[in-house]
Amino acid sequence: MSYVCPNGHDSTAADFCDTCGAKIDAAAQGLVPEAAQEATPEASAPAAPTSLACPNCATENVPESLFCEACGYDFTTGAMPRGSEPEGESESAGEAAPGGESEQLGEPAAGGIPAAVAAPAPTATGAGVPPAIALEWVAEVWIDPDWYAVQEADEPMPSAGLPVVVPLLVRSALIGRVSASKHIVPDIDCTSDSGVSRRHAQLTTDGTRWFVEDLGSSNGTFVGDAGDALPDDPIDVGPKQELGDDDRIYVGAWTRIVVREATDEEKAAAAAG
Repeated sequence: MSYVCPNGHDSTAADFCDTCGAKIDAAAQGLVPEAAQEATPEASAPAAPTSLACPNCATENVPESLFCEACGYDFTTGAMPRGSEPEGESESAGEAAPGGESEQLGEPAAGGIPAAVAAPAPTATGAGVPPAIALEWVAEVWIDPDWYAVQEADEPMPSAGLPVVVPLLVRSALIGRVSASKHIVPDIDCTSDSGVSRRHAQLTTDGTRWFVEDLGSSNGTFVGDAGDALPDDPIDVGPKQELGDDDRIYVGAWTRIVVREATDEEKAAAAAG
């Protein structure tokens, strides 16, 4: 049995698409038996192309994608990803495409069970990747029951507990879900939350401030102050929004992300590792 998301993907989950994270209205469309899908092969014969090639990096993408999964190319407007240079230098020493894939220096722990994690060991990933920075900041990834309550998701929420603590050792970190087929390994892994897009949002820093940018996610990126009510409106796609000291980032069905300064113990552990 499967459901079909608004973008045409088959999904085993009834609330959010397994592939793109789009919200599924299961009640409106009803359950789609697999046998029924296979009963009319003639109807699916003249299907649209199975992939969409990116004119910037040649990566094959899901048809009707808004952005290239690899480099962030905008298929709608034809806008090149930030950091691209027409003269042939696609990446500079200080910038990378807004997907975070080229800037990751190690894989964060999976976000399924809340627990503190140690700093990943930096690894060289090629030219154009900014060097690792000393641990000054971390991102806490929480399971938020209050946020889950207003999302009306059918998928059961995992047990809430201690957050996953992700050391921020790069100046630009991708928030998203792992995709083996698209070679996406986000710096802040929210794979357990199917409401999060593969390339959902980007965190960047100038050394003293942090900014969040929505990368065209299916369900939006929300920012709200810790002392205020939960945010109702997502941030705009594209522009970077500066994070205040008490700001919280909300994505998917239950994920809350808090960027904070690392404690002395966390800095010592990173230095020792």
